[in-house]
Amino acid sequence: MAEQSEIKFEASTKRKRETRPWGTYEILTSGPGFQTKRLTVKTESRLSLQWHRHRDETWVVARGTAKVTVGDEEHTLGRGQSMFVARNVHHRIENISSVEPLEIIEIQTGDYLGEDDIVRVEDDYGRVE
Repeated sequence: MAEQSEIKFEASTKRKRETRPWGTYEILTSGPGFQTKRLTVKTESRLSLQWHRHRDETWVVARGTAKVTVGDEEHTLGRGQSMFVARNVHHRIENISSVEPLEIIEIQTGDYLGEDDIVRVEDDYGRVE
């Protein structure tokens, strides 16, 4: 009988929560080549139009309604709907509700997942370099 290789995930027990002008993000778990975050976007707020060199992202809407931009296309996503964003593609998440926060579960995969892999193209908060 062939030996099965075992995959071990080293999940951090301390959750890291960061505040941004558009809301907050919290790292839920991470391991080799992946990271999962919960993004909470304030009403009528949006993240920068950005892209990444080293990672792909998959977004799943957990609560609220999002307008997402991926490349040249815009989509409206509701609870349970998802969108894949390949590396090097411009993208943005926007909360179009004036009533409730938007919650997105973001799954990042790639060879480097650091926050310094964000290249901002447009930003409502003056963070474009």
